Amino acid sequence: MRLKRIIASIIVCGVLAAFMPFASATDKTTNSMSLAIIVANDAPKDSISEAELNLIYWRKKEYWANGKRIRPVNLPSNHPFRVLFSRTILGSTPTEQSDYWNGLYFHGVSPPHIVNSVEAVIRFVQKTKGAIGYVNACNADERVKTIAWINESGEVVNDAPNLRCAP
Repeated sequence: MRLKRIIASIIVCGVLAAFMPFASATDKTTNSMSLAIIVANDAPKDSISEAELNLIYWRKKEYWANGKRIRPVNLPSNHPFRVLFSRTILGSTPTEQSDYWNGLYFHGVSPPHIVNSVEAVIRFVQKTKGAIGYVNACNADERVKTIAWINESGEVVNDAPNLRCAP
């Protein structure tokens, strides 16, 4: 299992290098490959596990403990952060997930909402009750609360990693 994550991380790094033009002008330059899992500042959640993230993004867990609907948000399927998140949390690529979502569509279950940029994820999470998303850890700021990180090894951790973010 650990070897699979290491291999997946190496593959994702190659994919990320190929897709770096997707970084927007508002993305901070970084040498870090860590992702931050973010929620609104007033969210009652302070941490989250990999298993819970998996359930949320497969739409198998739809409500927070306080009864609020969970509103997961994704980046576009070819965005490098989405690929990293999907491989780490869901165990597959966004392309491999399309059959799953097509099958659920007829049961009234929609995939997570998609926005086009890291800045859009932050704004969506900040303004949408119950929202959860992921961004490069260097882009998470005071507008949102980080409840977990996916570190460079592909592990979900609750302690902030040492980031190497350019100003």
